[in-house]
Amino acid sequence: MKVGVLTGGGDCPGLNAVIRAVVRKGVQEYGYGFVGFKDGWRGPVEGDTVPLGIDAVRGILPRGGTILGSSRTNPFQRENGVRRIKENLTKYEVDALVAIGGEDTLGVAARLYEEYGIPCVGVPKTIDNDLSATDYTFGFDTAVGIATEAIDRLHTTAESHMRVLVVEVMGRHAGWIALHSGLAGGANVILIPEQRFDVDQVCAWVTSRFKASYAPIVVVAEGAVPKDGELVLKDATTDSFGHVRLSGVGEWLAKEIEARTGKEARTTVLGHVQRGGTPSAFDRWLATRFGLHAIDAVRDGAFGTMVALKGTDIVRVPIAEATARLKTVDPALYREVGVFFG
Repeated sequence: MKVGVLTGGGDCPGLNAVIRAVVRKGVQEYGYGFVGFKDGWRGPVEGDTVPLGIDAVRGILPRGGTILGSSRTNPFQRENGVRRIKENLTKYEVDALVAIGGEDTLGVAARLYEEYGIPCVGVPKTIDNDLSATDYTFGFDTAVGIATEAIDRLHTTAESHMRVLVVEVMGRHAGWIALHSGLAGGANVILIPEQRFDVDQVCAWVTSRFKASYAPIVVVAEGAVPKDGELVLKDATTDSFGHVRLSGVGEWLAKEIEARTGKEARTTVLGHVQRGGTPSAFDRWLATRFGLHAIDAVRDGAFGTMVALKGTDIVRVPIAEATARLKTVDPALYREVGVFFG
């Protein structure tokens, strides 16, 4: 058997660990051959491949990013995209695909399997941790660690100048990074996409902290929306999956806080730094286990499924089920951390 591997969507720490595990077990235990498709779904559409064997995956466990490259290519938006994928799978004698990605990448895999019979196994990857079928996705733990370290560092700057520091983190529809890093970093306000926020309340919390001679830190997810406002966009362009580019709510909020409280406010946008660098030990562990179980699913012919973490077990779930809805922050969990606001 020959297996194709691709990584789609935004890069994140742990992708290389999955690739390594899939190839190592596939070659050593099952005698499979492998081919890497470059830049997500662009690779199968355009027939852009790289050799993928034991030598190619040596030393990549601690590396961030992906040795295969990534993109947000949507083959259903490409002319004859599906036909070209089928032709290239035949050309390279690929019997199955392991698709590593988030809701968009896996959504494509589910559709290719269900509608066109292309054998795919999915591996969940997103720093946002918003896939409902798995307890955790790799990349999330590293992103939270990076954001927490940034918040820790910003506390001293905020206190030195007695100013408000607004930290914008990633999180389009789900506020898991903001919630975890904000709580771990001792933020005084945490704003998430699931709960529209009241700017006046935010300003009241900020003022309360200054009264205690303390400079506040506000953590806001990029997808957070004010009660009486709209989603703040970087621009109006969309990618091939129809997503607009977010970023800007932190700067907008800092200006509102400064105007309403008279206190100096500055913004730090962590952006892609959350995606980069060496994966944490947990993300290496989880990504490796996902890879080992993904190649087992290929061996078993369990196509149309995705590997997922449930408790400490790796299980298989239908890809379509995994991408049907997002895992968002429960209002009760958000209320739980509210004791630290203000």
